[in-house]
Amino acid sequence: MLNKNGKYIIGGRRKSRILALNALYLVDLSNIGVEKAIEFIFLPKEYPEPIKRFTSFLVIATLQNLNLIDEIIRNNLKNWVLERLNVVDRNLLRLATCEMICCPQTPVSVIINEAIEIAKMYSTKDSGKFINGVLDKVKTVRKNKELISKFIEPENAEECKKILEEEGLL
Repeated sequence: MLNKNGKYIIGGRRKSRILALNALYLVDLSNIGVEKAIEFIFLPKEYPEPIKRFTSFLVIATLQNLNLIDEIIRNNLKNWVLERLNVVDRNLLRLATCEMICCPQTPVSVIINEAIEIAKMYSTKDSGKFINGVLDKVKTVRKNKELISKFIEPENAEECKKILEEEGLL
């Protein structure tokens, strides 16, 4: 959504998703540790605690479950290889897939919409359509209880969810 000056209006959850994408991008390209990546993305300015917590939760949950998430995405890519995708698209797919699994209170349509909008802001002109097509197939993961049972939640998952609910971010 744009304001009257033509700038994007970014809410708390979207800000968290964008920051998480930045951290995943750093880890993917530079092989720095997750703690360093999270620390680095928060350096330029001070963010409210709920944004920091949701961002950290998404990054840690995604990286802890990277093999499972990548397998889910690979199974839903047609004529593409995950490792050959551009870094933004690959990590946006990872982030959205993770959120579909670990945040059942967030509607799948919201997760997909957010990923499309972020792709439009930070990736190529065709990325929104591509992300939509892949995530539309990936969304069936929510119904797969066996697959979800393999998902490892970060240690602070319950604490994080509670704080986010109190702040109205979940």
